[in-house]
Amino acid sequence: MGFPGTWMTESESLVYRVVPKCACSTIGQIMFYSDHGSFFDGDIHDAKSGLHKWALEDSQKKIQRNVRDHKSYTFTCVRNPYSRILSSFFDKICGIQRNGRRYRGNLVPKLAYEYGIEVGGEDGKEEFDQIASFRRFLLFARDTIRWRRPMDPDIHWSAVSGHVSTFIANGGTYDKIFWTEAFNDGMNQVLDAVDTRHAINLKQIPRFNESEGHGPKRAHPVEDYFDDLSMHLVYEIYRRDFDLFKYDFENPGNKMPVGEIDLDEVHAKLGD
Repeated sequence: MGFPGTWMTESESLVYRVVPKCACSTIGQIMFYSDHGSFFDGDIHDAKSGLHKWALEDSQKKIQRNVRDHKSYTFTCVRNPYSRILSSFFDKICGIQRNGRRYRGNLVPKLAYEYGIEVGGEDGKEEFDQIASFRRFLLFARDTIRWRRPMDPDIHWSAVSGHVSTFIANGGTYDKIFWTEAFNDGMNQVLDAVDTRHAINLKQIPRFNESEGHGPKRAHPVEDYFDDLSMHLVYEIYRRDFDLFKYDFENPGNKMPVGEIDLDEVHAKLGD
């Protein structure tokens, strides 16, 4: 199966397992800058050179050899399940993508018809009941993950632990897993552990939020979107994310972790 979703600097200083909706655009740009002294001009997901990616055939043997031998410092970044699924809704369901179209073509009309979801009109800018529509989307996300219907789960709302686990199951080992919510602290620890061609000052690095502006702005605090049923659904979908990455299930309004990530536990539980 290899190592899908894995990026590596050309200098092989860093290996990163991409997790969608977890600062991956910013991390990719930092990795690119660390080798080249400049940022990629555009969305780093579109880069076909300057960064090894598993999706690029010419990169696969280099990534596989590096990861299997654990030659480089290897890391990933995770995010609170509540804020991540909410971000996926506003970006991928309500938002117009950078190609000027809706995400996955007929997905939104299908959701409007089958689940009664509203998205703010053709351009995503009309007012609508965000809370009601999000909770209906959550039912859809649960259906895709639990029963793989009406479609397979999308990478943007499938569990973080699922993304993290494929790397371990295929022979990879993480040196660091850090939280999006404490990004500078975690990314600094990664950069301090390696020698890079170009020095990086995280305080001066912009945040490359490629989904920002795609959809309507969130009108309410995170916790307002989750009633008891919604919290139950989120826990049903993301239980391992809460448990392994130490997030607070009881309080959707608390985005910060409540404990330290135990790498040994992550490798043991996700390596099966």
